[in-house]
Amino acid sequence: MFNSNNIITDKLNLNLQKVLKNYCINKAFILVDDNSLKHCFPIINKTTNLNNGNIIKIKTGEKNKNIDTIVSIWNFLSKNNADRYSVLINLGGGVVCDIGGFAASTFKRGIDFINIPTTLLSQIDAAVGGKTGFNFNGLKNEIGLINNAKHVFIDTIFLNSLDKVNILSGFSEMIKHALIYNKKYYAELLNLDLEKTYSKKFKESVIKSIKIKNHFVKKDPYEQNIRKSLNFGHTFAHAFESLALAKNQQITHGYAVAFGIIPELYLSYKNLGFNHDSLMEISNHIISIYGKFNINSNDYTEIINYIKHDKKNKGNKLMLTLLKNIGNASINNSCEDKELIEALNFYSSL
Repeated sequence: MFNSNNIITDKLNLNLQKVLKNYCINKAFILVDDNSLKHCFPIINKTTNLNNGNIIKIKTGEKNKNIDTIVSIWNFLSKNNADRYSVLINLGGGVVCDIGGFAASTFKRGIDFINIPTTLLSQIDAAVGGKTGFNFNGLKNEIGLINNAKHVFIDTIFLNSLDKVNILSGFSEMIKHALIYNKKYYAELLNLDLEKTYSKKFKESVIKSIKIKNHFVKKDPYEQNIRKSLNFGHTFAHAFESLALAKNQQITHGYAVAFGIIPELYLSYKNLGFNHDSLMEISNHIISIYGKFNINSNDYTEIINYIKHDKKNKGNKLMLTLLKNIGNASINNSCEDKELIEALNFYSSL
């Protein structure tokens, strides 16, 4: 079910202290990666009195979002006598929240977990909505389940430690939220200063994106209908990510979403009458920020193969989310191979 315990706070330690009173402190474990251990753990360690022996450290990066990492978390919990009344605190970005949530949800048939997302992308996307999982056989988020964190604490103080790439990675999801929700928010984002993550306006935009995601999740927790709107841009994005992993290239999820929005906008134009001027304006705006993913026609067969293995598909039919116009998403759209190639050609031609 939808989790209403998503708290946007500037009193993180106070909130966390209050929640941890419900657990034995020696049974509270914290999952971090190299980055969140260095930049974020000191912020919450000042007042929470967590046992430093209960820190589970994993390697940073999407390539480590795999079953081996999950097993290492299970092993740590088991060797350190975690029980069904333990809690796992996921302190980090999307990878930490995704695999930490899955590991907690499956250990001893499920222990509580708390998400403290520390990147822009995880604050407005990965940590909210209950999706957990990991990559498998080269496919993005192939294994997973929907299970809500007991609490999600979102504090924008962590954004001050992020580099430009990670800010932009999260910003692409904000663009997606605007495109599926309304024109007004998209217009606001066009004027948002991405250099001032500490500003009141930036924080207000983060809150707005979280509320937009919650709007869809609350209506459809298990993604049977309207929540599929949030998948806009993601069918191509996941294929691009899988291709990058296969080629051992670096690509963040947020950049992949930015790249994926463009071919899916093109399919929206061809199949649903999305405005052509808007298609070009949005595509050019995204490219001006993110550049382009380096693909050519030799990659098309592999990309289409990844698309056909997308977990959102039903039977042999693709299930894409497209747009009739900004703020009006259409779910469960199927496309033929020739249309996918046409969309990739459009992207490559820009």
